Amino acid sequence: MASSFRWLLQLHKDVPKAARFYSEGLGFTTDVCTLRWAELQSGPLKLALMHSPHDTVVQKEYSSLLSFTVTDINSTVNKLMELGAELDGPIKYEIHGKVAAMRCLDGHILGLYEPA
Repeated sequence: MASSFRWLLQLHKDVPKAARFYSEGLGFTTDVCTLRWAELQSGPLKLALMHSPHDTVVQKEYSSLLSFTVTDINSTVNKLMELGAELDGPIKYEIHGKVAAMRCLDGHILGLYEPA
């Protein structure tokens, strides 16, 4: 039997706040959300969020990277910043489209791409 992908797991200090970040900021559907665990869905991707004490969550270093194609990078960046994200460098205007890197609530990197 072949294995199948189950989910990508991220550690967060505040699981409900992180679930809100992904649902309101990027349109994920929240399947389950408790203080310690959340499962969110975006198409075939399932993202699991698990509570972790402050000292085990990665801050300002590289951890998992989630990459998203968006229709309007500027409005997505603004919405995510309103929800607590920080831009990790400027939005770049490449020949193939716009790209941006953001840090979400607990320092995880989000890549955003708007095709040209």
